[in-house]
Amino acid sequence: MANKLGIIALISGFFTFSVPLFAHHGGASFDTTTTVTVKGIVTDFIWTNPHVLLRLDVKEASGSVTNWVVEVWNPVTQSNRGWTRTMFKAGDEVSVDVTAAKNGRPIGMIRGRIVINGTEFKETSGN
Repeated sequence: MANKLGIIALISGFFTFSVPLFAHHGGASFDTTTTVTVKGIVTDFIWTNPHVLLRLDVKEASGSVTNWVVEVWNPVTQSNRGWTRTMFKAGDEVSVDVTAAKNGRPIGMIRGRIVINGTEFKETSGN
């Protein structure tokens, strides 16, 4: 009986401590029902775990510039899709389809089409 209780406690402990590891992958902060196209100039491409980040300067209709941060999968997943750490370079003109943040901040999760200096790529899914 004590052995069964120990096994149950071990399994319960595993699930208790493993749940937070998956928590950051939720999409609750993004409006997953809408895709917007963001066009701008690359300022930085950060090839790091847990997610690759693309930073863009986007010129608004008013003439002001908004700094966007676009989240992509991790480097291993992106490498398997043919991406490289030099795929985007500062100064590149890009257009990316993103699922934007619900709170209106210039943050997005990549979804769909990517155009770099006129060359189109396809991102099959988001984070």
